[in-house]
Amino acid sequence: MTHLLHSTSSFPFVALLLGVPILAAIVIALLPHDLKATIRWVALGSSLVTLGLAVAMGIAFNVHDGAYQFVTQHTWASTLGISWLTGVDGISLFIIGLTALVTPLVLLGASESRNAKAFTAWVLLLEGACIGSFVSLDLIVFFLFFELTLIPSYFLIVGWGGKNRAAAATKFFVYTFVGSGLLLVGILYVAFAHASETHHLTFSLLALQGTTYSGVVGMLLLVAFTFAFAIKAPIFPFHTWSPDTYSEAPTGAAMMLSAILAKLGTYGIIRFDLSLFPHASKVVAPVLLTLATVSILYGAIVACAQKDLKRLVAYSSLAQMGFIVLGSFAFSTQALTGAVVMMLNHGIITAAFFLLIGFIAKRRGTWQTDDLKGLQGPAPVLAAAFTIVMMASIGLPGLNGFIGEYLVLIGTFLTHQWWAAVATFGVVLSALYLLWAYQKTFHGKAEGDNATVSDLTVGERLVVAPLIMLIIGLGIFPAPVLNRITPSVNRILDEVTVANCPPHLLCQGAPSGATGTLQGGSK
Repeated sequence: MTHLLHSTSSFPFVALLLGVPILAAIVIALLPHDLKATIRWVALGSSLVTLGLAVAMGIAFNVHDGAYQFVTQHTWASTLGISWLTGVDGISLFIIGLTALVTPLVLLGASESRNAKAFTAWVLLLEGACIGSFVSLDLIVFFLFFELTLIPSYFLIVGWGGKNRAAAATKFFVYTFVGSGLLLVGILYVAFAHASETHHLTFSLLALQGTTYSGVVGMLLLVAFTFAFAIKAPIFPFHTWSPDTYSEAPTGAAMMLSAILAKLGTYGIIRFDLSLFPHASKVVAPVLLTLATVSILYGAIVACAQKDLKRLVAYSSLAQMGFIVLGSFAFSTQALTGAVVMMLNHGIITAAFFLLIGFIAKRRGTWQTDDLKGLQGPAPVLAAAFTIVMMASIGLPGLNGFIGEYLVLIGTFLTHQWWAAVATFGVVLSALYLLWAYQKTFHGKAEGDNATVSDLTVGERLVVAPLIMLIIGLGIFPAPVLNRITPSVNRILDEVTVANCPPHLLCQGAPSGATGTLQGGSK
């Protein structure tokens, strides 16, 4: 598996991407509370440096290479089989960039004035933990970062959330902690099963990919991993923590939870489920495709009944996560590429949604549609920004939400027509609940406090502008993203194809086909 590790640059991109936000969080924690300006500049400066590093890494990324790049590997605890093994491929590259983008936008547009020191420190720690999860190729190191994300997330919710923040934070903690317990058990079993075969204990993802299991054991391990990732995403029926948490979380935390942390779940499914359990993934695919389709329809239907804008976005996210899982288990290049693209685009869209909802709440003190009416008159720029984000979420061609859904649906239709056909209704339903929410909030005659709502300030427009530009830019010209994602997607599908190859056949992955081609011969 060493052929999958390519060090394309001597510059320590990964180390700096991890080190800058975490060190900045530590520095801020040590600074006195009264140095508010210093704290703000340290936080903002470090987040912008991280964003610059992510952009530079994307430029240096080898477009035609599906292997892991910018690899770092060091022995950490040799007797325990744990090593510092990190790398980036086309699947993780843009999720890291998304993390680096959302963090400074949170600090600029959704920061908290009360105890700003603690808030910024937790935000930066969460950024570092998420990036660490996306670059880790050692399962124990991944698990440590995966768990570390829980701590700042909990304190951001309980420290700056709404009146029911304690209950929402506790529910979020319990759900994710239970899932993580099963994940740890699965990781340990995989490592020790590999050690019994090779007499070498390791937690390296690349080494563990060659481990074989019986059919039942493989499916149980897949369930253990998927349970943890499905909670984090979330996916039906493990989603019940998300509406409460998104609704009670402060704007900045909601942006990071929905745009970044949720992607840890779907990223884990693609990175670990498909790589470690390719045979079990194919066997269990109908069940997961069904859960994905239920997530799409259930999330969309329940969103239609929401009067709380945050809860509406939460259920909309449930539907979008369903599309990502649908593409992940369709086992076609188009569908899996679409799933990865949707991870990026959904993060951009939900970050913009929660940012704009935060702007509305700051002006009106509420995000309940019953209390909002006619905001388009006094705040036309706010209404225009919300319209663009809404249309992107619906999947309007020319905006970034379209390409991912389109690829997922056509890719799923190649291999699982009925699931694709049913999932298409989710697209129709998304137009219903989003247009309804827009009409309730922005149409009609503004009365009372709604008539005096101010439009977006220059600073607020500058904060939301990068998200709007990406929504439009990636919708018109997605090629740079697709070109970097597709080689890594083909690599994973080739591995799945070979793992499911009958012993008497020679299997080769097809770069643009459904699951690969079979040629006669001996394996």
